[in-house]
Amino acid sequence: MHGSVRWRMRNVALGSVLPLSASFLPLASVIGGCCARFSLSPEDMANFQITGILEKMTGKDKDYRYMATSDLLNELNKEGFKADAELELKLSSIVLQQLDDAAGDVSGLAVKCLAPLVKKITEARVVEMTVRLCDKLLNGKDQYRDIASIALKTIIAEISSTSLAQSVLVPLTPQLIKGMTSPGMSTEIKCECLDILCDVLHKFGNLMANDHESLLHALLSLLNSPQASVRKKSVACIASLASSLSDDLLAKATVEIIHHLRNRAMKSDMIRTNIQMIGALSRAVGYRFGSHLGETVPVLISYCTSASENDEELREYSLQALESFLLRCPRDISSYCDQILNLSLEYLSYDPNFTDTMEEDTDDENLEEEEEDESANEYTDDEDVSWKVRRAAAKCLAALIVSRPELLSKLYIKVCPKLIDRFKEREENVKMDIFNTFIELLRQTANVTKGQIDTNETSPRWLLKQEVPKIVRSINRQLREKSIKTKVGAFSVLKELVVVLPDCLDDQIGSLIPGIEKALSDKSSTSNLKIEALIFARLVLASHTPSVFHPHIKALSGPVLSAVGDRYYKVTAEALRVCGELVHVVRPNFEVHSFDFKPYVHPIYDAIISRLTNQDQDQEVKECAISCMGLVISTFGDNLREQLPACLPVLVDRMGNEITRLTAVKAFAVIAASPLKVDLSCVLDHVIAELTAFLRKANRALRQATLGTLNSLISAYGDSIGSSAYETIIVELSSLISDSDLHMAALALELCCTLMADNRSSRNIGLAVTERVLPQALTLIKSSLLQGQALSALQNFFAALVYSANTSFDSLLESLLSSAKPSPQSGGIVKQALYSIAQCVAVLCLVAGDLKCSSTMKMLTDILRDDTGTNSAKQHLALLCLGEIGRRKDLSSHLQIENIVIESFQSPFEEIKSAASYALGNIAVGNLAKYLPFILDQIDNQQKKQYLLLHSLKEVIVRQSVDKAEFDDASVDKILKLLFNHCESEEEGVRNVVAECLGKLSLIEPMKLVPALKVRTTRAAGFTRATVVTAVKYAMVERPGKIDEIIYPEISSFLLLIKDQDRHVRRAAVLALSTAAHNKPNLIKGLLPELLPLLYDQTVVKQELIRTVDLGPFKHVVDDGLELRKAAFECVDTLLDNCLDQVNPSSFIVPYLRSGLDDHYDVKMPCHLILSKLADKCPAAVLAVLDSLVDPVQKTINFKPKQDAVKQEVDRNEDMIRSALRAIASLNRISGGDCSIKFKNLMSEMSKQPVLWEKYQSIRNE
Repeated sequence: MHGSVRWRMRNVALGSVLPLSASFLPLASVIGGCCARFSLSPEDMANFQITGILEKMTGKDKDYRYMATSDLLNELNKEGFKADAELELKLSSIVLQQLDDAAGDVSGLAVKCLAPLVKKITEARVVEMTVRLCDKLLNGKDQYRDIASIALKTIIAEISSTSLAQSVLVPLTPQLIKGMTSPGMSTEIKCECLDILCDVLHKFGNLMANDHESLLHALLSLLNSPQASVRKKSVACIASLASSLSDDLLAKATVEIIHHLRNRAMKSDMIRTNIQMIGALSRAVGYRFGSHLGETVPVLISYCTSASENDEELREYSLQALESFLLRCPRDISSYCDQILNLSLEYLSYDPNFTDTMEEDTDDENLEEEEEDESANEYTDDEDVSWKVRRAAAKCLAALIVSRPELLSKLYIKVCPKLIDRFKEREENVKMDIFNTFIELLRQTANVTKGQIDTNETSPRWLLKQEVPKIVRSINRQLREKSIKTKVGAFSVLKELVVVLPDCLDDQIGSLIPGIEKALSDKSSTSNLKIEALIFARLVLASHTPSVFHPHIKALSGPVLSAVGDRYYKVTAEALRVCGELVHVVRPNFEVHSFDFKPYVHPIYDAIISRLTNQDQDQEVKECAISCMGLVISTFGDNLREQLPACLPVLVDRMGNEITRLTAVKAFAVIAASPLKVDLSCVLDHVIAELTAFLRKANRALRQATLGTLNSLISAYGDSIGSSAYETIIVELSSLISDSDLHMAALALELCCTLMADNRSSRNIGLAVTERVLPQALTLIKSSLLQGQALSALQNFFAALVYSANTSFDSLLESLLSSAKPSPQSGGIVKQALYSIAQCVAVLCLVAGDLKCSSTMKMLTDILRDDTGTNSAKQHLALLCLGEIGRRKDLSSHLQIENIVIESFQSPFEEIKSAASYALGNIAVGNLAKYLPFILDQIDNQQKKQYLLLHSLKEVIVRQSVDKAEFDDASVDKILKLLFNHCESEEEGVRNVVAECLGKLSLIEPMKLVPALKVRTTRAAGFTRATVVTAVKYAMVERPGKIDEIIYPEISSFLLLIKDQDRHVRRAAVLALSTAAHNKPNLIKGLLPELLPLLYDQTVVKQELIRTVDLGPFKHVVDDGLELRKAAFECVDTLLDNCLDQVNPSSFIVPYLRSGLDDHYDVKMPCHLILSKLADKCPAAVLAVLDSLVDPVQKTINFKPKQDAVKQEVDRNEDMIRSALRAIASLNRISGGDCSIKFKNLMSEMSKQPVLWEKYQSIRNE
């Protein structure tokens, strides 16, 4: 038996670890028997088992020791394992003893035992083990040093509690300092101590404040060590220590390093180490290093320019340090940006060992140049490391581009031509970095100029456009290189270029086609290269005019169609997408065209059908083949009549497959929308039946696509579809019409209208709609959520019903008016529903004709004349209906209608007054000549009704501005006089209405209004100044208008009121700036350098605006500046979207955003949004100050409302936490965020709070 166990254990030693029960079966059974005889507790039994294992661990046989150590590891990893004091002592001693085991696999297992052991034994025992391991490390034999070092690192990694960490650090820190600095210590010991210290500092640097000074002193002395490995590890250690150092000690370290650097007599390798140290420091402490840049940057630039010719590493490290400053201290580095830019540009082409004799911009493809290129590429010199300098310079430029969006135009003038010239770089890795730097330039351009026009000759987009021919020439040379990596990089540049300037390659297509063709056809091409080439081809086909490709279709189509047959599915899928774009290009419209597309129809069809019919392929390929075939049939259907009976059933078959049915449904929508009216008779009934069944499916996207496809099919092929199919569809539709999904409801109603609009619709269709859909529509109309597309679809539905058989106008009108009656079950009807009903009634009346409209008008006016005043809801609806009808139709034939409406101004109910005001304004829109003078006259004469009449006037002006209609001069003058008289009203509501009227009137008559408003910006009355600035806000609509060129030179007069003495005026100016930035950023860009400091000042808490109100039993603090601060932060949020190139994020984040994150609830919310946006758009600026942003965000997520807090406060706090977590999720996505110790600690603490962590995970997955 002994021999068999020994054999089994030898097997285990070779790799298969057996559990205790298998490896020590006799021992376990003996122990089990003992336990049964003496009735021991499970804990004692476990101790018995461990004791047995420990005995085996000290045996002479290596296999026994290995197996015993393995079983100990299994026991220690058990959740319920506990050890008493005696066993703890034995365990710790024997595990440490096993570390010295001569057998490497045994000592390796012993190290693994340490990880669970640290968590299962007392602090004192862990400290004792640490002391013994330190002794082994410093004084033990050389062969045990490595294992002692690994063991110490394992213990440090497993320490989770602060108290244990502090206990362990007391003996560990002095020992490590001793190991690093004692004269007799070998280089190996110093390196091991530095490695361990690096781990300790990274994890517990904040707990070691008392030792910081002694550690820093010891580490700085090692920077002068003669051993390079010691210096390198010291740099890493100081960087780990730096993030937790005080400002004083950080300054001390920096001063000492700079002092060394100023000593020109120092050896070059020591200088290199100190420069590396500077870079590592700035990466570790971020913005805190900013105050030392004044001493540091000049020294680095000096070393860079004065280094000896063969000292490339010195230049490389200097440029890397400068790159770190740009990314981590963006605010303080501003004054040095020009110097760094010039330095980087100089060293981008630094190549002292190679002379470039090639012509710069030749595009000659003759053999001699090819050979020259090759011979250039073949130049190698193992000792030439100048490429490192060029790579560092490229990365430094990339940092400059990423961190300084405001310098973009300047970078285009100075950097862009140089980068394009350096595409010829001979070292491939450096060339990739130059490509990446250029791509960063393009991405920053997209980021900064989003939504802008590029006519301005200083705009980045315009400057880029001028460089396009040069870019293409340079890239074409790269596409002729042999290197696959180079070609992939070249296509990446072209892809980004097309994304930023979609139509920029019109004149260059011919020169690019050979590069695409070669990438797809060459036998040496990899899948990655083919995919890049195909993606570029797709983007360029989609974004340029089809006619520019027509001369090259033959050259392009062959390689693309060959790629459809590629064995790698990703190449095939991308090639199919390119085919889809190719189809659009060869036949861009269906009129007679000069380009003959017919030769390409069958080759494209054949390539796609082979993929469509093949079942055994990747889902992505199947979906692309279906989509592409849909495009082919819809575009070339008239040339594929013979193939359709074979092809269409395949598409129908794909509709039956759950994986591909959504794509197939969309393909049929494309086919149905084709003007070719492709013959679908062979599959139409089957398709309609399948689609009808899909309306019952739970998949929302499928139902949505199905509704759209059915609509297209019925519009195009209604004649061929039976009415029974219509009735089935209507039954299914009825369940989709509800406010739980308004988009779906709108699509369902549109389909209903299509069904009823078909001339062949029988009475049964109208009956089915009335029975099934109408009740759902009448329920939907009562929804408070109804708006936009769904409301419009509902109006069209009621209009279609009037035309439909079996539905009378009177019954429909009655149904609509009845739906406004409050029901006993649901209570009153919401205000929004009354507006929806009124709009539908108006549409119904207009469709039904004048006679029905007149009878409805009589009924509505009768309701208003009924002066009992008991049914306010009925009167409310009647007024809204009159308004909606009056807006669409001239009601002047109905005598005294205006007086009937104005009588309702006397109603005791506010909603009736408001509805009467709305009705009067809308009736006036129908006949301005008659009703506008009436409203103006009433405003003059009826003081008590002025507010309501102003609202009526606002309805008139807003509607006229939307419809781009005009007023006569006399009316405008009268309106202006009247509005300006009310600018100083004490009532804020009146001032707001006046401002909106003035703003909308400015859109109609800007020549009169803009000067009149400008004059009033200097009036003494604060309310007047605020009103005219608010008017400008209302004039800043999204669509272009004649006001733009008139207000452009004057807008500063309004926006500079942001520095007004009156806070109401300042807030109005901030809101106007925000609206202008959102709708017309080009109007304000030139003013931002002056406006931004003033805007940032509005985000600061001002003590003079905080007052205490004495309410008797308690005092209440009122912050009058809160609304202004909130508006200012929201304005910054808008500016980040549309004017990023004018905003310097670094000067805003600290101190303004930092204080906003610690402000009131209403201010924190927009600040979290801004932080998320900055993390996405300007990660370098955020990363630089990340440590300082952690505290306020952490405070927010840990805030707990009071015990007696009302539900509203609890909900508000919950929203606040979710908002902060969104910001944290954005910060966590920044690459490099892990270098902030504070942020890492925040993430770690969050992960220990299950409820908070669950919220965070759900937000991250949104």
